[in-house]
Amino acid sequence: MAIPKRDDDSPHPIDVYVGGRMRLRRIQLGLSQGALAGKIGVSFQAVQKYESGDIRISASRLYDVAQALTVSPGFFFEGYPDGLVAANLAQELSAEGGNLDETFDRREVMALIRGYYGIRDKQIQADILRLISKLGHRELEV
Repeated sequence: MAIPKRDDDSPHPIDVYVGGRMRLRRIQLGLSQGALAGKIGVSFQAVQKYESGDIRISASRLYDVAQALTVSPGFFFEGYPDGLVAANLAQELSAEGGNLDETFDRREVMALIRGYYGIRDKQIQADILRLISKLGHRELEV
């Protein structure tokens, strides 16, 4: 698969995706950006930029982040089927009049993520996901 060339200075979709996975795991563990920054030896502003994809995470830093978040480095790439996932999400939100940063900064979204990953029963997780998708009038892609 050819890597698409970007004409602008926007973050690469994989950097956005990896940053999103980093944020997801940090939130699952209940860590603040400052706490994670302290564990990996960077400023909390750097963590913000990693999570938004504005700056790329080097391989060695990604390894440090994985250690701090108690996951394998591969965790950050799980579920990334092609190079368009993050770009499609941003495009979809934009078409709906939303902003990717605004959407994921809402406290209720973070509470939903924490609650969802707090459910240990995989069947109940799947049921909840179907319910939310149905209520939100979205097609479920699980």
